[in-house]
Amino acid sequence: MRHQTSLRLPRWVQVLVCAVGGWLGQGPGCAAERLPNIVLIFTDDQGYADVGVFGARGFTTPNLDRLAAEGIRFSDFHVAQAVCSASRAALLTGCYPNRVGIHGALGPASRIGLHPDEVTLAELVQQKGYATGMVGKWHLGRPSQFLPVRQGFDEYFGLPYSNDMWPYHPEAKPGTYPPLPLIEGDRVINEAVTPEDQTQLTTWYTERAVKFIERNKHQPFFLYVAHSMPHVPLYVSDKFKGKAPQGRYGDVIMEIDWSVGQILEALRTHGLDQETLVLFTSDNGPWLSYGNHAGSARPLREGKGTAWEGGTRVPFLARWPGKIRPGSVCREPAMTIDLFPTIAGLIGAELPRHRIDGLDIWPLLRGDPDAKSPHAAYFMYYAQNELQAVRSGPWKLVLPHAYRTLAGSPGGQDGIPAKYETARVTAPELYDLAREAEERANLAAQHPDVVRRLEALAEQCRRDLGDALTQQTGTGARQPGRITER
Repeated sequence: MRHQTSLRLPRWVQVLVCAVGGWLGQGPGCAAERLPNIVLIFTDDQGYADVGVFGARGFTTPNLDRLAAEGIRFSDFHVAQAVCSASRAALLTGCYPNRVGIHGALGPASRIGLHPDEVTLAELVQQKGYATGMVGKWHLGRPSQFLPVRQGFDEYFGLPYSNDMWPYHPEAKPGTYPPLPLIEGDRVINEAVTPEDQTQLTTWYTERAVKFIERNKHQPFFLYVAHSMPHVPLYVSDKFKGKAPQGRYGDVIMEIDWSVGQILEALRTHGLDQETLVLFTSDNGPWLSYGNHAGSARPLREGKGTAWEGGTRVPFLARWPGKIRPGSVCREPAMTIDLFPTIAGLIGAELPRHRIDGLDIWPLLRGDPDAKSPHAAYFMYYAQNELQAVRSGPWKLVLPHAYRTLAGSPGGQDGIPAKYETARVTAPELYDLAREAEERANLAAQHPDVVRRLEALAEQCRRDLGDALTQQTGTGARQPGRITER
């Protein structure tokens, strides 16, 4: 069940309580640290190599590079599934998406969403009296019973799902998608988002984020900024149109970088730098079939929609002055499911009574040079509950499955995608990601003992979460929420 929201005291009351508690010897006194603000920025389809410090070409990202210089960069950070809704479910619950019953990308007519008994990051921090706000793409259920304001967020402004799920979709038959709504709270404030509206989305989200920071500067807050971009169709405001040598995709990333700069400036203006943990990552790798409107996972294999590194490995940056070692690089594997328990540990919040899959990675996040991943293994699912890969330490075992690929052909042009082909892994393939992240050298024949060990881990996971490829039903998977509205 959900935790009850705590009473949030104004900042001046918190300070007074600390002072009186210290004077009476019954509290930490005025020296007690304020609970940290948390800003979580989550982009859509931004590839591993689409940030300057990760090797971006044809555009610059000075504000994201600043996050890396003043904080930490993870070179081996992953999403739990390389597709929209599933990835967001994992981020917000600390669970593999199939544990909470969310697979793939939910469409506008979907009758399921994140179950109300799941605990989101917003509900987690509300235990400690946080103000909670979200701007951007939700994609965990369109009916109002599933919207962010029903899942722990005090306020919400954004799109309920992907920005390509609208009548202007070039590949969809007429009538496939209804008008794309813009929502505030649980109320539609624009019934039919237009192409001109989409050019303003990044700006609107940023303005709302900055205002949220200003309104809540006197109390701890959690701000979730889930950009609709750079998911296709790509739209950018006049501020950045035509600015990047790389083209439209570069323009869009430069505007997202500008947005990060505006948020950092708002924190500085209100004296919140030292009190705020800023996290930045993407929901999955690039949608490669869109060619010049897609990002890059260079040098990784494949992209969005696959369990190869280009699909699940994403850029990750974190900054918290005085807490995270500046200029750090973490090369240990980590995943979005780990942010939930890490934040819980930082603020002293109680974890849900139900099982979650993430583990506290604060030693990694703060830049401890000797810190190691707390996980024995990570599991990569895709499609409708297909277990496609297992990661343990440097080793990755790719299990037999079918996947989509361009097979070396170029992607599409100017918003029209190229067609994928279907390829198959017919026997387990083993890769040493510490030696080469490109997944080219299959070492299964040389290391049968490692293959057997990872296959045993996979079998344990199948018993827990199931696996459509081997027709197993897991005992630990929970059901999604189902529509009750008429």
